[in-house]
Amino acid sequence: MQATKGGKKVGIVEQYPLIGGACTHSGTIPSKALRFAIFQVTEASRNRLFREAGIRPRFTFGELRRSAESVISQQVEVRKTHYDRNEVPIFQGRARLIDPNTVEVEQESGGRRFLRAKSLILAVGARPYRPKDIDFTHPRIFDSDTILRLEETPHSITIYGAGIIGCEYASMFRNLGCKVNLINTRSKLLEFLDDEITDALAYHLREQGILIRHNEEYQGMQGLPDGVVVSLKSGKQIKSDVVLWANGRTGNSDRLGVEAVGLIPDGRGYLSVNQDFQTAIPNIYAVGDVIGIPSLASAAYVQGRYAALHLAGEQVHRLMVREIPTGIYTSPEISSLGRTERELTAERVPYEVGHALFRHLARAQITGRTAGMLKLLFHRETLEILGIHCFGANASEIIHIGQAVMMQPAPNNSLMYFINTTFNYPTMAEAYRVAALNGYNRVF
Repeated sequence: MQATKGGKKVGIVEQYPLIGGACTHSGTIPSKALRFAIFQVTEASRNRLFREAGIRPRFTFGELRRSAESVISQQVEVRKTHYDRNEVPIFQGRARLIDPNTVEVEQESGGRRFLRAKSLILAVGARPYRPKDIDFTHPRIFDSDTILRLEETPHSITIYGAGIIGCEYASMFRNLGCKVNLINTRSKLLEFLDDEITDALAYHLREQGILIRHNEEYQGMQGLPDGVVVSLKSGKQIKSDVVLWANGRTGNSDRLGVEAVGLIPDGRGYLSVNQDFQTAIPNIYAVGDVIGIPSLASAAYVQGRYAALHLAGEQVHRLMVREIPTGIYTSPEISSLGRTERELTAERVPYEVGHALFRHLARAQITGRTAGMLKLLFHRETLEILGIHCFGANASEIIHIGQAVMMQPAPNNSLMYFINTTFNYPTMAEAYRVAALNGYNRVF
């Protein structure tokens, strides 16, 4: 869409019959719609009025998953409308690079057509990494794509990999009443987050009944008729009804023919790009999950816009892609922007901290969702906002209030904005005022 607005003639090659990619069909949209369906059932089950009326909703995993289908179809239709309105043709088939300006499209019928363009943008995404020694054809062994085909709710599940996907699904399955084993290959959960947020997540997952095992590696995985046994190098053996493999992803650069034009992916299929998302061949750009971290749908959108502006020769602001918030849909949610305490300490930046505990906010008390906090990191002398970290209900929404202030040029990116601004009461947004005053009182 950005390229068409810049006057470019644009075509899209899509392998699958329906547009939208993994985000729409196997990742973000279905998993978040499933999460919301589970949340609704959980809230109803915990509601005292419903319990007293004898209302206890019971749904299988498959029934809850199917609630996402209407959302997926709406997303597909919205995207198709955008393409039609901007006269962007969609060529259905598998793409292969012939040279830096030519793409071969192999259609399902076996036919081929060739497209030529001045510039190419590779936005082919990524898929779950699958070790060769694990039998993913076994009906009880899943990855983050195939888990959405699960019909019945298992009594127990082992999730191998405690990254974003692993932690999100651990929360979902636990809220369904499943016994959850979360196996982490590292010493802490989500180590890229602020330590205080990481500790809070681990505490709440354990409080919910999730068993977390750190510093573990699998040695083997045996699928049985009644379950799966995961053997760990530490000597432990864990048996559960099903296993979700959530340890790593692979860029979809294979079978794209990138080697034919001189591009060499790394061992996980990711492509290297410069700060303008150009590959080693300047007219070929790569954006989204195929270039690796941060592997967020929001990041892919803005990277695509940036690449389209750059190839059109228009002025591009690095601010677009410099600070991208992280949204993690565990229970409770996590969202983070900017630097952590660990990073600021290593850089020897004089900073201070402001906290707002959700349990002290009237809105959180009214809704009964009091777990969590908002944490502001700011420069001790200039009061510039350096980092925003939120853990709790609607964290991924709350973060954007702080983001709007943090992205302003100095001195407008100061803690004083939150102190001098009137927030509606009662709201979760007033956490910013509480956290700002808490931090300000530590300095003055």
